[in-house]
Amino acid sequence: MAKKGQKFNRWTPEEKYNIIKPLLNMEKGTYSYSKEIGINSGLLYAWIKKYRENGMKGLENKRKPGNPMCKYFSKKNLTKEEQLEYENMKLRIENEMLKKGFLMKEDGTYVKFMK
Repeated sequence: MAKKGQKFNRWTPEEKYNIIKPLLNMEKGTYSYSKEIGINSGLLYAWIKKYRENGMKGLENKRKPGNPMCKYFSKKNLTKEEQLEYENMKLRIENEMLKKGFLMKEDGTYVKFMK
């Protein structure tokens, strides 16, 4: 379990490969090897599996999408341009919700509309 304030390592694909290279041909010893280098054995198994399925491409870090609107929530005073971007983004989201069959109530909440 992660401790509060703990920093997580971001491994490059080359670093991951160099770590798992000794394990690729071995059938046993992953647990003791993980203790030696200080990396969780489950993480090593996941890297090995991804490498065997997709090669070096499988070891690349996946980009996490995040919330594009959060940058507007943290600011108190938005510039005129940021206000327009925020309003535009809200309208796009509303448009997508309407396309998917949702209806907006007076209070701003959405309800799924069934035909």
